[in-house]
Amino acid sequence: MFLREARIVNRPETIIYPFHLPALSGVDAIQFDSFITFFVGENGSGKSTLLEALAIACGFNPEGGSIGNSFYTVSTESTLHEHLKLSWMPKATSGFYFRAESFFNFATYNDEAQKGPGGSYAPYGGRSLHEQSHGESFLNLFLYRFGKRQSAIYLLDEPEAALSPTRQLSFLRILHDHERSKKSQFIIASHSPILLAYPGARILNFDKSPLEPVEYRDTEHYAITKQFINHPEGMLRELFKDDLEDEH
Repeated sequence: MFLREARIVNRPETIIYPFHLPALSGVDAIQFDSFITFFVGENGSGKSTLLEALAIACGFNPEGGSIGNSFYTVSTESTLHEHLKLSWMPKATSGFYFRAESFFNFATYNDEAQKGPGGSYAPYGGRSLHEQSHGESFLNLFLYRFGKRQSAIYLLDEPEAALSPTRQLSFLRILHDHERSKKSQFIIASHSPILLAYPGARILNFDKSPLEPVEYRDTEHYAITKQFINHPEGMLRELFKDDLEDEH
């Protein structure tokens, strides 16, 4: 592993965002001891906030991209990165910060960058990311831009957002190839029970206070998905119960 630990230092004396979040309360340090660490939890639990802070502390642009990419749309980041002390062994020399919600902005920035001398879309499947479908652009980024297998750390926020179940399986294969190379580390915020099933991954549950590791089959994502697939009619009946009662 490259990033071994993120320690929260010099907490503000006043309760400000995001230090008041239950998942971060009482947390002094977060360990990263697996090839992949997943962040899971409900919306608003702090997954993306911590991932963003890690990315900024690693030297990535807050809106995504590689180290050295520089583009700006609107400032929404918290001050959490100013309170993180990272421990490396050794320090990764490359990587990428992927944010599904600002990927359009990165694709636009990338088009502008390719207009200069030496510009090439080879790292993105040979075409502008804007000329590909949403799912294609995501998968080609993971396949080609992440394909160098160099000493790199990849921070991904909801990579499954535009991927069909089949392409999520393809992404698992990409992760597997990276693990075999032993030159990469991934930290991923995800809601996908398919991605969370990656063998040997460490899953941190942001729905606990403070956050703590959880086994795959103990995640709410797995339990709800399994229950729905096995009993869709019963779950839908319960979900729509009030409407059904009103009809009678």
